[in-house]
Amino acid sequence: MLIAFLPALAACGFASGSPVGSSVGSGDAAAASTGGGPAASAEGPADGLPRRSLAGKVIVIDPGHNGGNATHASEVNKLVNVITERKACDTTGTETTRGYAEHAFTWDVSNRVAKILKAQGAKVVLTRSSDTGVGPCVTERAAIGNRNKADAALSVHADGAPKGDRGFHIIEPKAVKGYNDKIVPDSHKLGLALRDAYREGTGIPYSNYRGKKAIDARDDLGGLNLSTRPKVFIECGNMQDPGDAAKLSDPKFRQRIAEALADGLTDYLT
Repeated sequence: MLIAFLPALAACGFASGSPVGSSVGSGDAAAASTGGGPAASAEGPADGLPRRSLAGKVIVIDPGHNGGNATHASEVNKLVNVITERKACDTTGTETTRGYAEHAFTWDVSNRVAKILKAQGAKVVLTRSSDTGVGPCVTERAAIGNRNKADAALSVHADGAPKGDRGFHIIEPKAVKGYNDKIVPDSHKLGLALRDAYREGTGIPYSNYRGKKAIDARDDLGGLNLSTRPKVFIECGNMQDPGDAAKLSDPKFRQRIAEALADGLTDYLT
């Protein structure tokens, strides 16, 4: 069976083919409603305090998977070199038992995060420009962050682990000498900042099945192996767990997720 038509487990959110990389401006806010519910206002956090300035900072947000992947098996199953092995260009991602797709979740959350960060003065680049395309491949997703000289890059995912597994975890790069070893220390700092902000902002517990205190270092993900900029992945919860799935499917809760991720990025960058 083709891997593109299977629910993806763990952080499989790579990419496919064409070079994408869209800077997000105020006109992109409407895209944040894709996948369910309108995007809430990003003028300030729930506590009403002003957000810190990110003027001059470049942030790349990578929404995992894409809505057209499932119907383009030959493209997403193309093998690409991720340094430690050859893997499929991308996968379809997973979904909840009620059919809410990971690609829609990552697209919605990423646009919400982008809106908040843009309001703080950052230049924000998304690795894909819609939720109806294919890919891009993991190699290109990493390259977008590299080309834009990102101060921080975040790949947004939700997991498809077995039912009973729950919680979130951060995936950070494990050093691959000569490739990503220089970004490992800063990526670890980024991962810790995002972990702490996400836990505080959402209340979702640390993963009970991957990582140590929600931190998991890996060297099999091209998005991390090929990055020359500080970068981590987040698995925002397990879509196969009823409790996690209910939260990830709720537009209001996705706004909380976005605010927490924006806080974590801001903590790291300031």
